[in-house]
Amino acid sequence: MTPQNPAPWGWPASEPVMGWAVIDVETSGFHPGQARIISVAALGLDADGRVERSVVSLLNPGVDPGPTHVHGLTAAMLEDQPQFADIVGDVVEVLRGRTLVAHNVAFDYAFLAAEAEIAEAELPVDSVMCTVELARRLGLGIDNLRLETLAAHWGVPQQRPHDAFDDALVLTGVLAAALKRARQLDVWLPVRPVTRRRWPNGRVTHDELRPLKALAARMPCPYLNPGRYVRGRPLVQGMRVALAAELARTHEELVERILHTGLAYSEAVDRETSLVICNEAAPAQGKGYLARQLGVPVVSDEQFMDCVRAVVGGTSMDEFANVAATDEQFTLF
Repeated sequence: MTPQNPAPWGWPASEPVMGWAVIDVETSGFHPGQARIISVAALGLDADGRVERSVVSLLNPGVDPGPTHVHGLTAAMLEDQPQFADIVGDVVEVLRGRTLVAHNVAFDYAFLAAEAEIAEAELPVDSVMCTVELARRLGLGIDNLRLETLAAHWGVPQQRPHDAFDDALVLTGVLAAALKRARQLDVWLPVRPVTRRRWPNGRVTHDELRPLKALAARMPCPYLNPGRYVRGRPLVQGMRVALAAELARTHEELVERILHTGLAYSEAVDRETSLVICNEAAPAQGKGYLARQLGVPVVSDEQFMDCVRAVVGGTSMDEFANVAATDEQFTLF
């Protein structure tokens, strides 16, 4: 299995992949559909990080190029350059069969999607990964997760910040180092599925790239809630799990594992909650405190990660409905 046919959320770093499409864009502003791409670099890598295909180009956006003091590109420099529609076929070939990777992937992907719609093209993107979120999981102990900071941390040379080609090359080096550390730590990669390829009326709405917690809270769990977790026993599919603020791992990583194993993510803590993940032994506030007040079991994120490796199968809602049927009515309790 590869991230092109992925588990719903997240991907084990130890599992093989087909390849990555490292992307960086410079834009005339911040809002796709209004601002335009003025420079793009797309590097198609194989599973070992070698460049197989690439597209690097300045683009004529047909609008003011925006903050020249940031990207260094003027209208005069861009007026004789191709438009996105002229190179979209090459971009498509770089993306095909690969997971799109960018530093703040929602930004780059949104602009690519908007430009593709204007060009009446379809992007063959099935999955994306953000290197900001990946780096956040790796416990690097650095001041921030900017691309230049990660490059300095791993000794990746950077010549021209905010140049699409140089930033893509830097990100390729950062990605290789991050993937190596992720495999060492057995950290899951924040691979996200993309299910919509066309966006009507010039509006990029792709809900798939909203914060995972916001999506997960609305996702129905296919399993019946079996009740509260009992220490020393395995987790059971359908258990409702909430996250406190006091954690070492990122919420995104924990939510991935919750969804992947058939548990239910809950934003609230109430008497129906099966488990709260909290690293504070005696929290004075928040969800950990509320769990203690309600008698809901609390475990640390490391304890949860140990337990989530062996989750017991639960009762699906379909099975529950079938066995509860009596005279074409359902008894729900």
